[in-house]
Order: sequence, then C-alpha cells, then structure tokens
Amino acid sequence: MSAMVEQSIGTDRSATATLEPSQAARWPSGPEAATGGLPLIDDATTVAPQDARMLSKLFFDRLQELEEGTAAYSYARNTLIEMNLSLVHFAAGRYRNRPATDHEEIVQVGTIGLIKAIDRFDLSRETEFTTFAVPYIVGEMKRFFRDTTWAVHVPRRLQELRVELSKAKEALSLDLDRDPTVAELAAHLGLTEQEVIEGLVAANGYTAGSIDTPYSDSDSATDGEGRTLGETFGECDPAMDLFEDFHTLAPLIEKLPERDRLLLRLRFGDELTQAQIGEQLGCSQMHVSRLLSRIVARLRKGLLVQD
Repeated sequence: MSAMVEQSIGTDRSATATLEPSQAARWPSGPEAATGGLPLIDDATTVAPQDARMLSKLFFDRLQELEEGTAAYSYARNTLIEMNLSLVHFAAGRYRNRPATDHEEIVQVGTIGLIKAIDRFDLSRETEFTTFAVPYIVGEMKRFFRDTTWAVHVPRRLQELRVELSKAKEALSLDLDRDPTVAELAAHLGLTEQEVIEGLVAANGYTAGSIDTPYSDSDSATDGEGRTLGETFGECDPAMDLFEDFHTLAPLIEKLPERDRLLLRLRFGDELTQAQIGEQLGCSQMHVSRLLSRIVARLRKGLLVQD
C-alpha cells in the first residue's frame, strides 16, 4: 500500500494511472475540477497513519495553490482533516479514563485543534505536520478541561497553581515521607505562604459534591432511610436571637413599675388592643399608646446599654 501511495504523490500522473479504484488513493476517472488534480480518496479516515503522512505532504502542497472557497480547496482541506483524525484519537487516549468526561466530546474538541493546525501549517518550515499539529490538538483539549471541568470558576492563574501544587506535594511527600506543610510548599515553589494557601483553597473548587449524597454516620441510628449530606449542615436559628433578647430583657422588665409590667402583659402577652386595654384600665386609647411608647423606649435604651 505504501509503495502505491508513493506512486500517487509522484509528479508524473501516468505513473499513477494504474491505481485500482478499491485502493485508498486513486485518480478520478472523470473531470478533475472537484479534486484539483489530487488523487481521490474514497474514505480518508481509513488511510493508515504512515500513508497519511505521505499523502498530507501532497495535499498541503496543492492546498497552497488552490483558491479558497472552491470545491477543490474544500476537498483538499477536508481530506487532510479526515486523514489526520488518528492524531486526535491518539491525543484523546491519554484522557480516556478521566472522570466525568465524555470521550467523544474530547475528540470533537481535539478536532478543532487539528483544523487550526491545518490552516496554519506551512510546508516551508520543513517540520513534520504531526509534530506541528499535536501541540494544537492537546492545547485545545487542555483549554476545554480548564474552562469546563471546574465546578467553580476560578482565575486561570489559580487553575495553573493547582497543578503546580499537586506536583510539588507529590514530590515533597516522597522526599519527606509525609505531607508537606504550607511553608515547605512555598519554599519549594518560590511563593509566599499566602499564595500557597490561596491556591489550596481554590483547588477545592475543582470538584463539587451534591448535597443529596447519602450521609452515613456510624454513631447515628440506622433505622429508616438514611440522611443526605445537606441535612447535616447547620443553619442559623432565629430563635437564638430571640433567646438572647429575652434573656437581656428579663432583668429590665423586673425593674419596671407594676403598672408598666401590666401594660406589657396585656399588650404583648394577652395581645389585647390598645382600646381594650384602655377600657380595662379606665383610660383612653391615646393614653395607653403614650404609656406603651414610653415603656418600649425605656427598654430599648436598656438593651443598647447592655450591648
């Protein structure tokens, strides 16, 4: 097969006229406008990597001469993409076991890098296309992971610092036979302790757990359905503030005259209206209102002094 491909990229077309239609690369039997003088490849994705490297040189050389937007240009460009998809699958293989990541999605992202490499490749550099393309492909994949796999968005500086901290912790753990301290990490990376702490805190945003995750506690009862992680989280209890207020108010109320304590009990304990209190005490509703305002102001002033 390789020998036949070498024939197909020769400059003399008569040397390639004997290629069979069943072979990967053959010359079209009809008009050549659609292929721009390039050999016709029925299924470029099946071309072996070795043959793809040889054919790519021919296609790149012709691509530079074709006018962008023509059918021949599209054929040459699309064939280059399909022939070199094996590079994308090769690069994606290293991330196959990455958790919570769709392999097909990684391949799609890597294909974008392949297309960028094809559009920017220049034969005059005398560099193998595979050498030129792989950094583009891997770069797109890493960019995808950086932008989509973090549960909480953090600055790129901290994302990169997380990787450096991970490598430093692994290296220092082998040397020290224990987990390194913040000071040791800072000295190893040439950073301040505050920067290391910031990176460690930001690393917590890489993954997030669901609050609906089942929570198991050996000390808790096992009867019935288990609790979720969210049910174990504490929250502010408004009653605690009320307890503190009542605890502070109690001695202040005890110092009030008996009539004032009676007014408070009738208004806030028995929840009577000011008019009902006035009828019971034999005074006007307006007078009850003034008395209550004075009592509440006195208690409020006492609370502020206590604070």
